[in-house]
Amino acid sequence: MLKPKLFTTLKDYSREKFASDLVAGVIVGIVALPLAIAFAIASGVSPEKGLYTAIVAGFIISAIGGSRVQIGGPTGAFVVIVYGIVQKYGVDGLMVATMIAGVLLVIMGFARLGSAIKFIPYPVIVGFTSGIALIIFSSQIKDLFGLSMGAVPSDFIEKWMVYAQHVTAFNLYAVAIGAGSLIIMMFWPRISHKIPGSLIALVLSTLVVQLLDLPVETIGSRFGDIPSSLPTPMFPSISFATFKDLFQPAITIALLAGIEALLSAVVADGMTGGKHRSNMELIAQGVANIASPLFGGIPATGAIARTATNIRNGGKTPIAGIIHAVVLLFIMLFFGRWATLIPLPTLAAILVIVSYNMSEWRSFRSLLRGPRSDAVVLVTTFALTVVLDLTIAIEVGMLLAVFLFMHRMASVSNVSVITREFSDDEEDVEDGMSIDRQDVPEGVEVYEINGPFFFGAAYKFKESIQVVNKAPKVRIIRMRNVPAIDATGLHTLEEVFERSQKQGTVLVISGIHAQPLMALEQSKLMQRIGEENVVESIVDALARARSLLHSRA
Repeated sequence: MLKPKLFTTLKDYSREKFASDLVAGVIVGIVALPLAIAFAIASGVSPEKGLYTAIVAGFIISAIGGSRVQIGGPTGAFVVIVYGIVQKYGVDGLMVATMIAGVLLVIMGFARLGSAIKFIPYPVIVGFTSGIALIIFSSQIKDLFGLSMGAVPSDFIEKWMVYAQHVTAFNLYAVAIGAGSLIIMMFWPRISHKIPGSLIALVLSTLVVQLLDLPVETIGSRFGDIPSSLPTPMFPSISFATFKDLFQPAITIALLAGIEALLSAVVADGMTGGKHRSNMELIAQGVANIASPLFGGIPATGAIARTATNIRNGGKTPIAGIIHAVVLLFIMLFFGRWATLIPLPTLAAILVIVSYNMSEWRSFRSLLRGPRSDAVVLVTTFALTVVLDLTIAIEVGMLLAVFLFMHRMASVSNVSVITREFSDDEEDVEDGMSIDRQDVPEGVEVYEINGPFFFGAAYKFKESIQVVNKAPKVRIIRMRNVPAIDATGLHTLEEVFERSQKQGTVLVISGIHAQPLMALEQSKLMQRIGEENVVESIVDALARARSLLHSRA
């Protein structure tokens, strides 16, 4: 459905919902301030461009998006690609690439490709996300330690070689401010979850630097004043030859924006129990990325951390996201000059925490333990992202995943199975283990997966699980016809297991084959489910279910 969620939520909007949205919007606006500035600086542009993006794109994404609680703005996912475009084509080139990406996103939304983006294999997503996190971390070393050096090279290896040459040229005051900010952000959640640690670190470090007049570089000392108003919209001027060169990076921006936004929307659905409109969300992301460069902004997408903050603080509708954009505008208009006092080591510390949260190291480690083909896709995508280029990493990662998928399909295919499925014989094949021959007790739900459990099938399975309104007491998943499983299938099973745990439902798996069983054991999911809940047949599974129901009675 191509209808903004805002229109749907306004039908039953109330004073209580507005009060919740107001509180959440103000808090998220304050949280977004240092992040917007930090992402802009890390991307190689001036700090106010991050604010323009969060205000303009954040407003549009909430106003016409397909999610109730999505918060849009600049994110860490774009740092690498934006920095590369700015270095090669300048700010005008970035504006053109972002607008092309916006048009592509709008086309993808109208073409109903929102669901297709969800089929991108999990190892590819984790690989480039972890690679981006490492690059962001690497780009902050200079400011975190206050190193006296020239411009930081864009190449990853060359960057660390230059750092090694200037390792003794650090600023002790900058190190102290950066370390103090990191400590505050790491331990502040133990005191309060309402007020973000990044805000506390930013305020305290700014006060310390100014009151003690410490020789630490600030936003103002490097970039000058921050404008106190939005700029007049203007179109970039660029040659047709450069326009053609920018098309490939624009595709990368569009893919990143789509993936990040829909992942964020899925996470939000899990936290709120709602359901987003993926195609409408893509259109909103596209319009936002067309409008943002006109006001001097950079690429934008759904921000998972800010969206989660919105939900935790009571955000109910897109009004919260609109308020967040208005709060940022208010801060820029009336308090922009104070932002110039923020120490750069503090912003570097904030991005170090962001890069740690982006790294998904637990998922990375889990994938390395899984099927070897998924580990190959993961490591290849990660290495190409870090060493070469994000665009190449995504292209090669996807291509590798497709080839490995075809290889898996070829290795597990069986001619007799295919012959039986496409047979025109009127005589039905007798299936003694068919579910209609079994006595399924009340409170037990049975699902059967047929065929290899790969990324496309995993999404369909997750959708079918979510359709059920009332949680069963026991959920049985039959895997007798699943010859192989990949990382996305494993991740989906893990999500279903965690969902079942929250609902108080016991998960039982029956008829599992050798490869899926080995994958379950390697990922440690077998231990979490419990060996007693992984049985040989549906008969054993139903017996286990009756035993569980009896013990709960």
